Amino acid sequence: MDTKPRIAVTMGDPSGIGPELCLHLLKKRRSDPSCTMVIFGNSTIMKKVAQTCNLPLPDHIIDGNCSNQKVAQIQTHCLLDLAFEGSESICPGKHSAQAGTAGMHFLNSAIQAALTGHVDAITTAPLNKKSLNLAGIKHPGHTEILAEETGSKNFCMMQYSEELTATFVTCHVGINDVANLISSERVFEVIKLTAKALEQLPSRPSRKIIVLGLNPHSGEDGLFGNLEEEKAIIPAIEAAKKMGIDVEGPIPPDTAFLPRRRMETGCFVCMYHDQGHIPLKALAFDQAVNTTLGLPIVRTSVDHGTAFDIAWQGIAAPSSLLNAVDLAREFVVNKTLPLKV
Repeated sequence: MDTKPRIAVTMGDPSGIGPELCLHLLKKRRSDPSCTMVIFGNSTIMKKVAQTCNLPLPDHIIDGNCSNQKVAQIQTHCLLDLAFEGSESICPGKHSAQAGTAGMHFLNSAIQAALTGHVDAITTAPLNKKSLNLAGIKHPGHTEILAEETGSKNFCMMQYSEELTATFVTCHVGINDVANLISSERVFEVIKLTAKALEQLPSRPSRKIIVLGLNPHSGEDGLFGNLEEEKAIIPAIEAAKKMGIDVEGPIPPDTAFLPRRRMETGCFVCMYHDQGHIPLKALAFDQAVNTTLGLPIVRTSVDHGTAFDIAWQGIAAPSSLLNAVDLAREFVVNKTLPLKV
């Protein structure tokens, strides 16, 4: 790579902790020469948050009306100032259509910059689903927005940490919908994405994949559930084994994350959101990083939400965002992504 990686960091929902996290990021990495961080956000919000949190403003603020070509020429950490209607009315910890629209605007601008090659990766601060909904945006989260905007059909979420890494067959759906969304094709797809990710993540201790069952005791030979293990999960595991993938399962969810298994496992394939997020946040809250496998662009993210209860108070921990930027840089430098199958 001729120049250091250029990473677009989106501010997320302006009413949440995203603006504060971005200010912490610029402060802590002010002299970091390993990448160029461009915050896709808004100066009005940043100035308010900097004042209330006693944090320094970005050293450089660039007009967001500039072309993507100009973004590609940025060589210093900065805020790309993207205007949006209603910025003066934004308050901390309040759901609003204005905040939802703004968060989407920041994200879409970063996606376009990445798709055109003017930034090398995207790292996202959290969006708020209720504010998105108030703005008429029906997507349940970043993962689905990124898949649609990039035209990606085969994708999944990966939550990555030193303690535990997990991918997800389903994610932002109600628990009543999970079983109907689990098919052998989908489980196989996620196993393949996971295996490819592990091949290209040198910091993972193992290439072994553990696939969790959906039901208690992994269905107990059909006693619990509607044969999801027998009809969908086991056939996918057998197909992956035939490809030479080191995969085991389905493992009962209540014993999958025991310390010995965590030490031996590169990644756990989980059937639904909380099956993996609960142990991840118990073991690695504020440290884990979210990334999306199967996109044509590099994207990492914090693993937490907008935290409206502590927004703009100066107490939000930036460690997950710092780790997310580091992982994005690693992906770009090592040319490990995109991970399409």
